Amino acid sequence: MSFAERFDVVLFDLDGTLIETAPDLCGALNHTLAQAGRSGVVLDQVRHMIGDGARVMLRLGLEATGEYPTDDEVEQWFGVLLDYYWHHVADDSFAFDGVLASLDALRSAGLQLAVCTNKPVALSNRLFDKLAMADYFAAVLGGDSLAVRKPDAGHILGTLDAIGVAPDRAVMIGDSANDLNAARNAGIPVVLVTFGYTTVPVGELGADALIDHFDQLLPALEMLAHKLA
Repeated sequence: MSFAERFDVVLFDLDGTLIETAPDLCGALNHTLAQAGRSGVVLDQVRHMIGDGARVMLRLGLEATGEYPTDDEVEQWFGVLLDYYWHHVADDSFAFDGVLASLDALRSAGLQLAVCTNKPVALSNRLFDKLAMADYFAAVLGGDSLAVRKPDAGHILGTLDAIGVAPDRAVMIGDSANDLNAARNAGIPVVLVTFGYTTVPVGELGADALIDHFDQLLPALEMLAHKLA
């Protein structure tokens, strides 16, 4: 059985999976930290702060550069972060090597593509628009699209509901424990990239497959299709 026969949709995480967004997120965070009178952080630090949404990233940035912030302090600076990021969302962000070719190949094989990300949906759509990627996806659900977000199964299931695909016909592609746990909670297989944003090495997470480059995605899906047949 081929992957095109086994799956109807491929779900993708966004940050660190489809797109290298850390440079622009780092820029937005450092702008906000400077406004708050804090020192900046470096790109490698930010890579480990991404995945649970911008508010968590801001909190982690404030923690890393001074006293532990109160909830009020986080909220005070959250709007500054979002406003700056909105205007600089694609200054230095780019699709990882092989992403566009893989999306083209999956779509040509008859699969639907969708995005399930903890990034706010308006920012996700703006980024896809800026990078001319919006037409690839049948649905984009962000961290504020539903009452729950990854790793809650409801985020994935809500994304599937939006395009009318059953969970047993889906596969998730991500880069972190949030993606893996959301997929596991929803009962779907998961492929993790090794080059994304994670605090735990992806090799320790127990994904169904790992890929080091998007050139390996279709063979990984083919392997999964045979395994699950």
